[in-house]
Amino acid sequence: MTTDDKLKAIWAGCLNNERKQEELFYKLLAPRMLTVCMRYAHDRDEAQDILQEGFIKVFSQMHTFENRGAFEGWVRRIIVHTCINILKKNKKFNESVDIIHATGLQIREDSVPAIIQAKQVVECIRLLPIGYRTVLNLYAIEGYSHREIAGMLDIEESTSRSQYTRAKAMLEDILLRKKILQKPKQDINWLVAGSQR
Repeated sequence: MTTDDKLKAIWAGCLNNERKQEELFYKLLAPRMLTVCMRYAHDRDEAQDILQEGFIKVFSQMHTFENRGAFEGWVRRIIVHTCINILKKNKKFNESVDIIHATGLQIREDSVPAIIQAKQVVECIRLLPIGYRTVLNLYAIEGYSHREIAGMLDIEESTSRSQYTRAKAMLEDILLRKKILQKPKQDINWLVAGSQR
């Protein structure tokens, strides 16, 4: 039985309002979904708050799952949208579309070490201004297009592209300063995508 099949079996109990099945479902997915929240949140406490709100939405929308695609992917989309909705309520997020922070940084697409710890990368991503961090997460890790991101964040598609470009440059600069990145070797997209696990 695959993890997805196991989740669907537990979900059947959740649909019948079986408390133990709801707890089991939460325990199985919460650690992975907390990792998602950590990439968007300011700190662990905020990430846990977002996680709780996200799971409330998951349970309240349980009847909308149509058995298409991976079950965990459906939950992840709800968690990501919860992160975005909370960020959009944040005044700092709305002001962060300002792109002053990355002036003067040169982008090198070939600048990531072959092996790096995901925890270090996530910590560095969290140092980015909230707007940069959000677009970087949505595009490089979650796989949304710039058009989709623009719709989600109520910004122009060109703004999403420039935020992403500047986020990569700023992330590279942080990695170099923290000596996580020694010298240019690989595309930064590989590093960011690897940090989702």
